Amino acid sequence: MTRIIYMGTPDFAVPCLEALIQNGYEIPCVVTQPDKPVGRKQILTGSPVKITAEKSGLSVYQPQNLRMPEVFEYLHSLAPDFIVVAAYGKILPKAILDLPRLGCVNVHGSLLPSYRGAAPIQRAVIQGESYTGLTTMLMNEGVDSGDILLTAKTEIKQDETAGELFNRLAAMGPELLLKTLDGLSSGKISPIKQDESKASYAPMLSKEEAEIDWNQSCDAVYNQIRGMNPWPIAYTFHNGKKIKIYSAEKTEISSLLPNGTLYQENGQIFAKSADGVLHISLLQVEGSRKMSDMEYLNGHQI
Repeated sequence: MTRIIYMGTPDFAVPCLEALIQNGYEIPCVVTQPDKPVGRKQILTGSPVKITAEKSGLSVYQPQNLRMPEVFEYLHSLAPDFIVVAAYGKILPKAILDLPRLGCVNVHGSLLPSYRGAAPIQRAVIQGESYTGLTTMLMNEGVDSGDILLTAKTEIKQDETAGELFNRLAAMGPELLLKTLDGLSSGKISPIKQDESKASYAPMLSKEEAEIDWNQSCDAVYNQIRGMNPWPIAYTFHNGKKIKIYSAEKTEISSLLPNGTLYQENGQIFAKSADGVLHISLLQVEGSRKMSDMEYLNGHQI
């Protein structure tokens, strides 16, 4: 039976772990990030992968530092055929990459070599891409630069948020991973070198870059709003108050108002960008709960 050490942390990594369990792979250990404080009460909470593993009775390992000798010694003692990695969140040292008999396989949320890095799904939406996908690759010491094994392509819907795309890609992961492991085990897959000249990078999102620049086009602002949802959520300021914008729609409305002007009309909220007007349909004004623009205007003025 094929032995697999599984390494992953967020929701994105759960379907692949579940698929390995359901298909009878031997999983001596699941490695995930240490528990983190969550919510206003800062309660220490395990990752989605940890919760899934424990429900299935699997051993969970949460090292703070992968470079500690005891981490290598423990993983080495498990004698894995594969290490499978999906959004684990830390770079693997060479000693661990060289550990499994058949290699370290990574499930990455883009069509490599495009969008290497921590936020490939969000960046693809923010950049207005029309399609994206998943790539399985053999890991090396670089950042998502290993040889490509298999890919799966999908269209990005025009109104899709990063969170919605995240969930769709996560659901596509198991089939691609199982095909990859089967192909590698049987020698039917020939790894392909990435074209470095086509590489692009997708660094982690920050709260600072979530502020909307209304001097951009409608398309750019619209894509930013979709790509920053569910985190960190695009925002702007109006009368000194921060307004988070969860959802917006492009309109055919033209306006001579200055860029960045928010205004209300017929019970709806609109915002002027460089080349048009967006309808702000779901928002959260500082000090209030999240609500539709119509709800907000029932008791407030813009």
